[in-house]
Amino acid sequence: MEKLKKIYDYICKTEKILAGTFLVSIMAITFAAGVGRTLGNPINWAMDMSTFLFAWTVFFSADIGMRKDEHVNVEVFIDFLPEKYKKFVMVFNYIVIIVFLAFIVIYGAQITYECRMRQFQGIPGFSYAWAALSAPVGSLLLIISTSIRIKETLQKETKQKHTLDIEVEE
Repeated sequence: MEKLKKIYDYICKTEKILAGTFLVSIMAITFAAGVGRTLGNPINWAMDMSTFLFAWTVFFSADIGMRKDEHVNVEVFIDFLPEKYKKFVMVFNYIVIIVFLAFIVIYGAQITYECRMRQFQGIPGFSYAWAALSAPVGSLLLIISTSIRIKETLQKETKQKHTLDIEVEE
């Protein structure tokens, strides 16, 4: 189990580095393409490369946000619920997310396979499948992070119960 945790930590660090690098690359490529177009020397592959990098950045960033629990939550209705029901609603929401992500993994893998022969217009020899692959891979990473969120949510409830038990016993 410890070895899996180390592998997952390595994947998380790599994902963070790639997301940041890809985002900066998108900005640099877009800026260079704009300057090149202004000077009369457009960069033909800039839009395609930015699209490719954007696809991966979106999924990596979504997973980073899920791990840090920084996604937007609308808690107006949940705030009125007792604590035990809040946990139930949170776990239910995470399960819905996992089901949705599972569909993206399945259909994303099919789309990746179907577009394996399609090439980016501005980048000859570079398959569009590499961009499409971001959906199933990113969704798989999100499923792992969401599963960890479920585990943490359930453990928080358990820890709170134990804390209350200890306080009552004293």
